[in-house]
Amino acid sequence: MTILLNKKTKVCVQGITGGAGAFHTRRMIEGGTNIVAGVTPGKGGTFFDEKIPVFDTVVDAKKETGADVSVIFVPAAFAADSIMDAAYSGIELVVCITEGIPAVDMIAVRSFIEQKGTKLIGPNCPGIIAPTVSQSIGIIPHNIAMSGRVGVISRSGTLTYEAIHQLTELGVGQSTCIGIGGDPIGGMDFVDCLKLFNEDADTDAVIMIGEIGGSAEEKAAEYIKSNMDKPIVSFIAGISAPPGKRMGHAGAIISGGKGTATAKIEALKNANVAIAKTPAVIGKTLVEHAKIKTFYKVDC
Repeated sequence: MTILLNKKTKVCVQGITGGAGAFHTRRMIEGGTNIVAGVTPGKGGTFFDEKIPVFDTVVDAKKETGADVSVIFVPAAFAADSIMDAAYSGIELVVCITEGIPAVDMIAVRSFIEQKGTKLIGPNCPGIIAPTVSQSIGIIPHNIAMSGRVGVISRSGTLTYEAIHQLTELGVGQSTCIGIGGDPIGGMDFVDCLKLFNEDADTDAVIMIGEIGGSAEEKAAEYIKSNMDKPIVSFIAGISAPPGKRMGHAGAIISGGKGTATAKIEALKNANVAIAKTPAVIGKTLVEHAKIKTFYKVDC
């Protein structure tokens, strides 16, 4: 019914006592997310909002509460260590919202989490939401989502919200929606997510939102062409961006003639992916391309 999350998912919030961590923890709880612990070094033994235990390390939080997912709201200077703290504890999935983490720090993180077998979403991302099981981990507003059978993957946080909202307004529910972030060195990419959606019997179609820079979209097109027969719609942001200019995310830069929106769109078209011409018609393009009849809201 969903990927990565389920009704039994237990969430630990790293940075729960900070301003952003506290605000979004309360929002996640409002949406039904099962938050069982918080982590703030030096504040172990206290409670957040008098009910959620706070620990000094993720190792302690996992041992005492059984948390299996961690979401990170700590400053950039400490975020890499926070990711590795979670991976060291045996946490299965880490969602890092923090932006501005130095690339050199993320190189070390990538090596460490690969050794530990931990999945990472982000950094510099809005997180993941699975409306079917009422689990929202990160900053995606739970009130714009609706349970259903369409998956969403996006490098852009804002366009993640836009795609979800458009689908909901059209009466088309979502299975799982993932904002993977746009940094040049991160965790899960399009192919990682597409593989999971391809294997999920309860996801019938996918929206994939990319942008200029890098080769993630071209790699996704290769995977789709060889492995997927589910309807896929894509929008690529930055078609008017001049070469050499960074647009938005740190990874969104055209260099050496590579990473252009035009090249990405052509690769996706060759993989039978329908292209939305503007952000305003992402949902409509999915409905038309997938000939939606059965992807509407589902009750679970």
